[in-house]
Amino acid sequence: MGLLRSIMSRRRLMEDSAKIGAALAIPMSASHKTLADLPSDLTSLSAAQLSSAIRSGQVSCVETMQAYLDRIEIFNPVHNAIVSVLDADTCLGEARRADEELARGEYRGWMHGIPHAVKDLANAAGLPTSLGSPIFAGTMPEADDLHIARIRNAGAIFIGKTNVPEFGMGSQSYNSVFGVTRNAYDPALAAGGSSGGAAVGMATQMLPIADGSDMMGSLRNPAAFNNVIGFRPSQGRVPRTPDDLFYNQLSTNGPMGRNVEDTIRLLDTMAGFDPRAPMMMRDELPGFDAYRVRELDGLRIGWMGDYDGYLATEPGVLGLCEQSLSVLESHGARVESVLPDFDMNRLWQCWLTLRHWSHAGRQPMLEEESLRSRLKPEMIFEIEGSLDLAAAQITTASETRAAWYLALHALLERFDVLALPSAQVFPFPAEVHWPREINGRAMDTYHRWMEVVIAGTLAGVPVLNVPVGFDARSRPMGMQLIGPMGTDQSVLEVGLAYELVTDYLNRRP
Repeated sequence: MGLLRSIMSRRRLMEDSAKIGAALAIPMSASHKTLADLPSDLTSLSAAQLSSAIRSGQVSCVETMQAYLDRIEIFNPVHNAIVSVLDADTCLGEARRADEELARGEYRGWMHGIPHAVKDLANAAGLPTSLGSPIFAGTMPEADDLHIARIRNAGAIFIGKTNVPEFGMGSQSYNSVFGVTRNAYDPALAAGGSSGGAAVGMATQMLPIADGSDMMGSLRNPAAFNNVIGFRPSQGRVPRTPDDLFYNQLSTNGPMGRNVEDTIRLLDTMAGFDPRAPMMMRDELPGFDAYRVRELDGLRIGWMGDYDGYLATEPGVLGLCEQSLSVLESHGARVESVLPDFDMNRLWQCWLTLRHWSHAGRQPMLEEESLRSRLKPEMIFEIEGSLDLAAAQITTASETRAAWYLALHALLERFDVLALPSAQVFPFPAEVHWPREINGRAMDTYHRWMEVVIAGTLAGVPVLNVPVGFDARSRPMGMQLIGPMGTDQSVLEVGLAYELVTDYLNRRP
């Protein structure tokens, strides 16, 4: 494709796309570069639009890769979202091979030629897995994890990893290996975590789309902090990273996107049964074309807010969520304030027990001083909490989790979705490891400020983060939409409708 033809094709593509707006200026340290300074505007395309453009021949894989590499070179030094980045020659070489495949009529899938960075808690052959830990930094895996192999097989070109907290713990993406990831809308603020690098990479248009994982809001909190979409699937929908195949069922892998459509398409790529992941669901989700925008008229939403004051919440968070719910009400949705019939402190104690237990396998790290000295205090707290756990305590926590699931299920028989904020605070300074207090209430653990997300985790149900806008200081926030077990498609269809009646995603950094 000649240069002039390439430019004209790309220009027509931009003009035809209703979702592509004018580029917004982004301050870039001393250079003050803007989107207009970049050699290509391909990075403005959604992943689905980019996929269509590549397959139709309107743009090449090499053009796409170069556009993203240029953007990473400019923005990543400020935001530190992508780590272990491969050299440009390697990335462009993979892109050329992808173009050659297309020329031969070989199409690998909807992600053919799309640059992708893998969350640094997952294994991807050819890329180091650090887990954000100096203990494991530089570890080279022999093979892809199951969900990562599916992304590769769909045609994605892996260019690096996305930054995470140490072992993914803490909802703030900093570590001693790569440093802190900074918020897409204000680099002085935190990105959230543990999928912080993934969220920032998309929001700054350094990545078209991103994979992530979620134990305590790690797909939801960073999505809220960076005004993108994050989806925690039903437990068993996407293969987990193979550490414990049976007992530890708190975390799950899942998709993130700049919009709901991209999120659905990546979920379809990542999801599906595999005999190597025996606790997975056997039913299959349909492709994107089978999804329909949910009719908002009559949609029943249960608003749980801060559990009637139980959760410490920064002023302004609830207001933004309620403002967005009022938009849905204006289109016919019925919103009702509800409370689960459950002792929420009992649920928190259940969470502490099961989370401590999930780190029992790391107890040897405390016994060897050379390892212990390289662990952050929050990681030591989790491992130490597992030392004296009795079987009876774990049994009690498991029984509490079952009771919670039934309590939430009872609510979801009355409502189509339940709603909660995605975080209890707005993005805070990037140098702060975790908020010590919220609205005058002290936080007694490093993760108490994210208690709002354990409802969905412990129930194992699908939860979608959608944006709810910005506060007076231009800090983003999001809201969780929680659906019944297994209704991933229905929850995402509500997300499609929500995206149509709000414009938050159009506000780029």
